[in-house]
Amino acid sequence: MTSIQGIAASSGIAIGKAYQLVSPDLSVEKVKIDNPEKEIDRLKNALELSISELEKIKEHTKKSMGEEHAEIFSAHLLIINDPELINPMKEKISNDKVNAEAALDEVSKMFVEMFQNMDNEYMRERAADIKDVSKRVMAHLLGVTFPNPALIDEEVIVIAHDLTPSDTAQLNRQYVQGFVTDIGGRTSHSAIMARSLEIPAIVGTKEITTTVKQNDMIIVDGIDGKVIINPSDEELDTYHTKQEKFAKQKEEWAKLKDEPTFSNDGEQVELAANIGTPEDVEGVLKNGGEGVGLYRTEFLYMGKNELPSEEEQFKAYKSVLERMDGKPVVVRTLDVGGDKELNYLNMPKELNPFLGFRAIRFCLENEDVFRPQLRALLRASAYGNLKIMFPMIATLEEFRQAKDILLDEKENLVNDNVNVSDDIEVGIMVEIPSTAVMADQFAKEVDFFSIGTNDLIQYTMAADRMNEQVSYLYQPYHPAILRLVNNVIEAAHKEGKWTGMCGEMAGDPIAIPILLGLGLDEFSMSATSILPARTQIRELSKKTISSYKDKILSMGTAEEVVEFIKEKTV
Repeated sequence: MTSIQGIAASSGIAIGKAYQLVSPDLSVEKVKIDNPEKEIDRLKNALELSISELEKIKEHTKKSMGEEHAEIFSAHLLIINDPELINPMKEKISNDKVNAEAALDEVSKMFVEMFQNMDNEYMRERAADIKDVSKRVMAHLLGVTFPNPALIDEEVIVIAHDLTPSDTAQLNRQYVQGFVTDIGGRTSHSAIMARSLEIPAIVGTKEITTTVKQNDMIIVDGIDGKVIINPSDEELDTYHTKQEKFAKQKEEWAKLKDEPTFSNDGEQVELAANIGTPEDVEGVLKNGGEGVGLYRTEFLYMGKNELPSEEEQFKAYKSVLERMDGKPVVVRTLDVGGDKELNYLNMPKELNPFLGFRAIRFCLENEDVFRPQLRALLRASAYGNLKIMFPMIATLEEFRQAKDILLDEKENLVNDNVNVSDDIEVGIMVEIPSTAVMADQFAKEVDFFSIGTNDLIQYTMAADRMNEQVSYLYQPYHPAILRLVNNVIEAAHKEGKWTGMCGEMAGDPIAIPILLGLGLDEFSMSATSILPARTQIRELSKKTISSYKDKILSMGTAEEVVEFIKEKTV
């Protein structure tokens, strides 16, 4: 029995035979050719076959997983149709008189290296997309079979160096019990898709493909991030029991689907979900969400060649509001920049885009983009309980300017006899330390706060959460973070306002007791985290944990906080 530790990307226990998802040999021999036209035709044919496959995968993904995940393949289709990528291949064939395989290999590697060396995380991720697309085209040129996970027809654990978006989208939940990869993190495309499919997954093991052989018996512990290879009978018995316990736990969680969220001393909070598309609402309702705490509208803008129209946005917002049937829906206005770029907007290249021209800063300078979104939201407000939230607010002036534009568009719509709700709360995301420090002033003017801990933590600790060398500083339980969170909550409550949290921290089992004790009103998280969080909160006494607040906030390290919370709540 061998044990390997990785990153738990999707919860659950899976037991089964290893299925090595091995890429074919795509090694290339550079050959001088006499007929460039023939090679260009071969390239065109390989591109057309690849485009046809990608369109089928996109449609399959849209039906099985929703529009958001299908947009990944819209990006792949944009790449494979991009003249800036394809024309240099044709030119190399014509000018250097080389075979199509060599032209594809050299040009794609050049672009991959260029993207990998960019400072922007989003652009670096595009390098993986170019690799994925290029491999598919190369397989057609070489006449070899490209891996097709959709053809798996027996219960297996998929083992791979990495799972591309197209691989993961084709996984058949009926047969694929789980997967393990050498590389990746919790925020990679494959990990996000695994959680959507509720397939146990472990990523970032570094060595799974060199340690596991085809048909080895594998246990995937997606709860603790542990892989066991060729377990003993005793280990199998232990994990079968753990698997049954997890299944029963899910059944117990499901009983709370339609229950409100109360602590064991009768204090009520709200558990909401973070979503990216209207299709995600199904998961919110299935998991007992009491609202949508964060609707990331940028997915409407991504994977396209142009801005979504006001009408397209209106239909999306209306759909979510209607399906939530009166439950609150907090919609974040466009948050692009940082790691989310839209090529068609020609945004400036920046040395540090996370601290640059993004989110509300971009929208206030581009009212032609901002106003149609606000109009679409205002029109949709008549169909449900809408709350509008501005991201990346650093100053009161920014909030006032954004709200003035919103009220201006509301007046225009009312003058045009368009039905608009008179009960729309307008709030801000608190993700910049200065805003958290000045929360007492913001609280006089906003209707609510929603704390975006993903950015608040990295800005407060001056540590890029994507940088492995400083990842140890990404500390959600650090007293500095907790003091800022407490400051925001207290400022809101003093003005009779509410505070939510929509960062990853809101669904963290260690953070939940702390946040309950600090008085957080709304916890917004991934849909699959709602029922476990509700179960946990029902076992906690808010009054008792609140009595520890001063002690927790006076601690010196995150480790002290974690140790104390575990001692008092486990």
